[in-house]
Amino acid sequence: MEKKIPFDPVVMLIDASYLDRVGNDLKAHFAPILKRELPKADLAVLLECLALDAGVSLGETKVQVIFVYDAEGNRFSFCAPADLEKEIHSMAFKSQLGEFSLYAFQPSGLATREDLFAESFQLMAESKDVRHIIAVPDEDGYGSRLSDYINKVEKKDPVTVFGMNPPVYSGNFTFEMLGFAILQALGIRADEL
Repeated sequence: MEKKIPFDPVVMLIDASYLDRVGNDLKAHFAPILKRELPKADLAVLLECLALDAGVSLGETKVQVIFVYDAEGNRFSFCAPADLEKEIHSMAFKSQLGEFSLYAFQPSGLATREDLFAESFQLMAESKDVRHIIAVPDEDGYGSRLSDYINKVEKKDPVTVFGMNPPVYSGNFTFEMLGFAILQALGIRADEL
């Protein structure tokens, strides 16, 4: 019997370790420039910014957010809420975009975070329920491995890939800069820069 994993129409797949690393780097870089201590980023604002940048419209969209993390990286240090297991997994929030359902998973056994990310991406790509995939992969760690999966996706909307540098691979995806959403979630205004 085939096991069906329920997905929402819009799914964000986020490498939590990568997101935390980029968030901390940006926070450390911009605090001296702005000459003020930056607060922890608001995770809900960050997710809304990612969704908006990926083209999600205001309304009643269901957005499923899946964080993939290692056992030693089960907390965000740059944003709140921080604990992936206790504060984020199986939580949800509503906004003007719709409802965001949050889940956090770590690999088991001999699998790596990269393997779990790739397998999760593949399941989303094969799901008839998913219309739009938004991915935040570890661009340094995964290299072009993700491009093999992206180029097999046959969805109505192209995949949206977030990162700090445009991918070296090509395919049916759009690229968005991750840093803009993080800066917004950290409360940095454009006029401060």
